[in-house]
Amino acid sequence: MSATSPSAVPALRGRIGHDARSGYYPVPHRYRLHLTPSCPHCLQIAVTHSLLGLEDTLPVTVLPALPDDGDGGYLALRQLYDASAHQYPGPAGAPVLSDSWSGRIVSTDPVEILTDLARRFPGPGPDVHPDLYPHGLETAIDAVRQLCELSINAPAQRAGRSDATPAERATALRTLLDGLGELERRLGTRSHLLGEELTLADVELWVTLVRLDTVHRWHLDAAAVQLIADHPRLWAHARRLAGHPAFGRHLDLDAIARRHHARCLGEEAAGAAIRIVDWAEHAQGRVHSG
Repeated sequence: MSATSPSAVPALRGRIGHDARSGYYPVPHRYRLHLTPSCPHCLQIAVTHSLLGLEDTLPVTVLPALPDDGDGGYLALRQLYDASAHQYPGPAGAPVLSDSWSGRIVSTDPVEILTDLARRFPGPGPDVHPDLYPHGLETAIDAVRQLCELSINAPAQRAGRSDATPAERATALRTLLDGLGELERRLGTRSHLLGEELTLADVELWVTLVRLDTVHRWHLDAAAVQLIADHPRLWAHARRLAGHPAFGRHLDLDAIARRHHARCLGEEAAGAAIRIVDWAEHAQGRVHSG
């Protein structure tokens, strides 16, 4: 699986408020996103940015798939980090929401960036762009986020660890299948996870499924991948969303593969040969790395 993560470093966590009294407040062209297509958090933010139609309001700088600084960060972001935190104890990583007025970073916290985009940077109108973070659904969206991380991403990684015992891998796989089963049941009575409208919960799920099929699958055995694939509603939902330009256009499979192979310390398993989704076929407007 992935290489051991460096020690946790503090996130820079400013928030976009309602108005000028908040310090950071929504103004067209004031802020910029810095994203890499290989990072799952950045992919969520890029999809959300497109769903909200913010291309002409909040510009995006696209960073390379792999960091180019010796500490695992990006040289292009170092000046922003240095201006924002004296002797910041970590790499200059993405995602970043920066403020062009001060030359500093507003936030590096992906969850807070996502919610601020959805709440503070509305698109041209609700008839054109979805309300991705509806009032009253905050707790439900956070619950989906936690489920995806704790019951899909984390156990998928544990289930593919070559240094884990068979019992540990089996336990992790059961947790993973339980998480997928819960989400599969939700889609049995509705078109999206939390009802009939698209929300940040669906963005979270889609990126989680992309990661499961393009990264974690490579370290699972064939039987495990077959069990994971046996959730037809989930994978149909993933294919349907991939066909939406706001999703498919940001799916850089080459970048994801380069990040995975650069960071991975695990062994390839038989599940690598069993593709669940043909993302290249379904992803509308998919980008290609140069």
